[in-house]
Amino acid sequence: MLVNCENLYKYFGGELLLSDINFTVEDRDVIGLVGKNGCGKSTLLKIIMGYEGFDKTSDGKGTLVIASKVNIGFLAQNSGLTSKNTIKDEMKRPFKKLLNAYGRMKELEKSMGSSDDNNTKKKLSDEYAGLSSYFESNDGYRIDVKISSVLNGMGFKDFDLEMVIDNLSGGEKTRLAMAKLLLEEPDLLILDEPTNHLDLDTLSWLEDYLKGYKGAIIIVSHDRYFLDRLCNRIFEIENKRLTAYKGNYSSYVVQREMKLEREKKEYEIQKKEIAKLKDYIAKNKVRASTSNMAKSRQRTLDKIERIEKPVNYIRPPKIKLEYDYEPTKDILKVDGCDLTVGKGENKRTLIDSISFDVKRGEKVSIIGKNGVGKTSILKLIQGIIEHSKGNIEWANNVKKAYFEQENTTLDRYNTVIDEVHKRFPAMTDEQIRKILGSVLLTGDDVFKRVGVLSGGERAKLCFAVLTLQRGNVLILDEPTNHLDLITKEVLEQALAEYQGTIILVSHDRYLLNKLSTRIIEVSENGVVSYNGNYDEYREQKLREISKKTESDNNQKEKSKQDPKKKQYRTKEHRAADVKRKQLIKELESEIELLEQEISELETDISTPEIASDYELCVRKCKELEEKKKSLDAKLEEWAELE
Repeated sequence: MLVNCENLYKYFGGELLLSDINFTVEDRDVIGLVGKNGCGKSTLLKIIMGYEGFDKTSDGKGTLVIASKVNIGFLAQNSGLTSKNTIKDEMKRPFKKLLNAYGRMKELEKSMGSSDDNNTKKKLSDEYAGLSSYFESNDGYRIDVKISSVLNGMGFKDFDLEMVIDNLSGGEKTRLAMAKLLLEEPDLLILDEPTNHLDLDTLSWLEDYLKGYKGAIIIVSHDRYFLDRLCNRIFEIENKRLTAYKGNYSSYVVQREMKLEREKKEYEIQKKEIAKLKDYIAKNKVRASTSNMAKSRQRTLDKIERIEKPVNYIRPPKIKLEYDYEPTKDILKVDGCDLTVGKGENKRTLIDSISFDVKRGEKVSIIGKNGVGKTSILKLIQGIIEHSKGNIEWANNVKKAYFEQENTTLDRYNTVIDEVHKRFPAMTDEQIRKILGSVLLTGDDVFKRVGVLSGGERAKLCFAVLTLQRGNVLILDEPTNHLDLITKEVLEQALAEYQGTIILVSHDRYLLNKLSTRIIEVSENGVVSYNGNYDEYREQKLREISKKTESDNNQKEKSKQDPKKKQYRTKEHRAADVKRKQLIKELESEIELLEQEISELETDISTPEIASDYELCVRKCKELEEKKKSLDAKLEEWAELE
C-alpha cells in the first residue's frame, strides 16, 4: 500500500470542502479522480503531496499515511518547465545519480591505472565494482535511448535539443514537464489534467506508455476516453465526500446511476416507514389502551438512523438543438482549395490542396496534429479565410451556426444578458433569462461582464446563443473545452439527437467516438476521409500501417531475392551500392564477434577466480564497458546503412 487516508477533512475559510475522506492507493493502481469543477480534486492532490495541510475531527481522527521511501511525482494543471537549461540537459537531470556514478567510474579507471599501491587499488576496484553494478542494474547504458523515446512520443522529435527551455511556448513547456516526470519514473505518478496541449498522436502514445507504467497513477482529467483506456478505479468527489468505484470511466457511469437509484429507493422506503410510524403514534398515544404501543413505536422511530435525501450529481444544464427547415442533400463541396494563413510577410500556405464534401445529416469530425490547420479549415469553408484557388460550394437553404473555440465573437464589456439582447433584440428579458437558466447561468450571473466569466461559463453562453440561432448546419471548434463532465455528457446527448449536419473539430475522443459518422484526417499533404467513428478510424489506421509494413518487408525481401531488377542511373551509383553492401557485411561480422566477446567477458567476470582478483576484475569490467559502447556504435552504423 502506497497511500492510506482515513477520516480526512478540509476547511477553507470556515467552509467545509472535503468531509470524512477515506481511500487507499495500492501499487499498480491507475485511479481517475473525477467530480465537478471546484469540488476539491486539486486540493486533495496537494494534500497528498504535502503542499497543503488537512483538518481532523474533534476526537482527533484524521490521518494520511505515505509509505516510507515512496517517491511521488506531481504534474500540476497547466504547469510547465521554466529553465535556462537546454532541453537535452534538463532531460538528463532525472538521471543525475546515474550520470554521477558513471563520471566517478571514469575517475576510478584513471586512478587505478596510475596507482601502484595494492591496498589503494583494492579499495578503488571495490568501489568501481559497486558503481558498475549499480549503473548496469539501473539501465545506465540506455539513458539516451529513454530520453529519445519519451521526447519523440511527447512531440519533440524534430526539436533542436540544444534549445533553451525558456524559449519554448507554454504548451511545449507543459509537455516537456510531463516528459521529464515520465523519465523520473516515480512510484506514484499524480497528473492533474495531463491531456491539455496534447494532439491525438501524442495522446495515443501517452496512453500506451502509461499502460505499461510500473508504478501507481492518479489522474485528474476531463478526457473520458483517456480515463476509459487507463483506469482500473475511479474516485468521485461529490457533496464533499469521496466514493471509490472499481473499473474504468464507463463502468463508473453505470455504477453511479445504479447507486443513485438504490439510494433513492432506500430513502423512499424509509420515508414511508417513518410516516407510517408517526401516523400510528399520533392516533394512539392519547388512548389508554394503546398508549404503551404508541410509546414502543416512538422508541423505534427514535432509533431509526435517517437516510439523507439523495442529491443528484449536479443539476444538469439543458441544451436542445433544433432548426426550422431542411437544406438540399449535398451540403458542402470543397474542391482543390489552398489553405493559407497570415498576412504580408507572415503569409504561409499550410496545405496546397484540400478537397472533401459533406452530405445532409452527416456528423463529420476533422482531426489532425496541432498546428496543421483544423480550425483554419472551419474558417476557410465559412469565408473567414480567403483562398486563391479551388471552389467552395454550399447547398441551398443552409443556415450555419458557428461555435468558435476562443469565443472571440463575444463582447467582453457586455453583460451576459446584453450579449444575447444584442444578437436577438426582439426577445424579452424573461425569454433571455429562461434560455440562460437552461445552461445554468442564473440569478446575478446574467449581469456579469462577459470578460469576467470562466471558460466554462463563456462556453455555456455560446451554447445558449447556438440554440437560439437554430442552424441546420453546426460548425463546432472544440466545443467541450472548459466543460465539466456532466455538461459534456449533456452536450453530447444534444448533438447525438440533433437531426441536422455537424462539422466538428475536437480532441475529445469520447465525443468523436460517440458522435462521428465520418472522420476527416488533416495533414500537410491534404485530407483523407474515413467512414465511421473514432474507434473505427483507429482500426483502419492500424490496418494501413500493418499493410504498409508488410509491403515494405515484401519489397525488401524481393530486392534481396532478385537484385538484378534494381536499376542504376550511373556507375557511381553502382559503385556506392557495392561499397555499402561490403560495409554492411563487414559490420555484421564485427557485431557478431563483439557479441561473442561480451558474452565471454560477462561469463568470466562472474567466476570466483576473477571476482577475487580485484585488478583483473576491474580490467575486465572496463573492457566489457568499452566493448558494449563499441557494439552500440556499430549497431547504429549498421542500421543507418540498412
